Amino acid sequence: MIAPVKSFDVRQMLKASAAVARAGIDRRDRLRGAMLGGAVGDAIGLPFEGVSRRRVRRMLGDGPLHHRLVLGWGMFSDDTEHACMTAQALLASGGDGQAFTRSLARRLRWWLLGVPAGVGWGTLRAITRLWVGFNPARSGVSSSGNGPAMRAPVLGVWAGPDRARLKVLVRVSTWMTHVDTAALQGAMVTAIAAHHAATHTAADLDVEAMLDDCADAVDFPELRAALEHVREHVRRGDSVEQLADTLGLNDGVTGYMVHTVPVALMAWLTHRGDYRAAIESVVRLGGDTDTVAAITGSLVGALNGENCIPSDWLHGVIDTPRSVGWIRRLADRLADSHPTPTGVDRDASEPPAKPLRLFVPGVLMRNALFAGIVLAHGLRRLLPPY
Repeated sequence: MIAPVKSFDVRQMLKASAAVARAGIDRRDRLRGAMLGGAVGDAIGLPFEGVSRRRVRRMLGDGPLHHRLVLGWGMFSDDTEHACMTAQALLASGGDGQAFTRSLARRLRWWLLGVPAGVGWGTLRAITRLWVGFNPARSGVSSSGNGPAMRAPVLGVWAGPDRARLKVLVRVSTWMTHVDTAALQGAMVTAIAAHHAATHTAADLDVEAMLDDCADAVDFPELRAALEHVREHVRRGDSVEQLADTLGLNDGVTGYMVHTVPVALMAWLTHRGDYRAAIESVVRLGGDTDTVAAITGSLVGALNGENCIPSDWLHGVIDTPRSVGWIRRLADRLADSHPTPTGVDRDASEPPAKPLRLFVPGVLMRNALFAGIVLAHGLRRLLPPY
């Protein structure tokens, strides 16, 4: 069983809310920015997933980055779908740990039945365990992959000021699929960073305080060392590529949580007001480009709101039924929802908002089409440039 939230510092929550109000920050816009920013980053990075840094550069040359999945248009991968399922589970549960567990587990089960293309091996095994009856608290497998980081930004933006609740939600979301220390702490770092992004502007973000907050959540030595590398490179004004080289990622950013999260943080902090530059900096590194770009896009979007996303990238997505418009409505509904007060029985409190309806038959048809597009794209990689 997932332990309930035992305590909640109301004064801390009120202080954070007052600071946000003074800064004129629009919660709705920041949630839109986080969710759409992650989705567009995912779509831009997807065509280069698994490609080496050298080949990405040969494919792109000196030209601008744009959608390349299918005839100049883009589609979302599992990164966006997991973020959306997390937002839906928050709506269904009001942030209550037990209800969130049940809702997210149910959504993951049905998501797998849709035969999504490109599902990670660890996530596949974990959801299969859910289907055969494993408790969600024990369904996760030993993996330090970056899957849980896909779900973390929306948790950080929505529940960030309530740190006790955030820890529970991140733990639930992570352990359902990945039970490795690096996976849990990497997801927590991502959520904390998203909270800082959503409660500051690019001009007043205190990078040192944010990195200190992230480091306080980490005792895994390799991840802690990687975060210190981020701090050092940011202080020196280095590029994202220089951090990747320091981490030994000369031929692409891997899906290892200790690699993915520091690179995404570095891209966000280096290009905090420039969404396009942040996404391009990680895509050109190669490797797990869709997930790294999705996390980076979520952080930049949470800091700057929806308007920071280039309109040609935003309007260049043709996905459905999880369309750009559908994700925007989901973010709005989440922005209007509020966590169930800690220590209050959900049945006695205001009922949580309803999740946004999704046209399920459309998901099945879309997944079949998407699988064909991904296969065709993979075959195209057999041809030059190498």
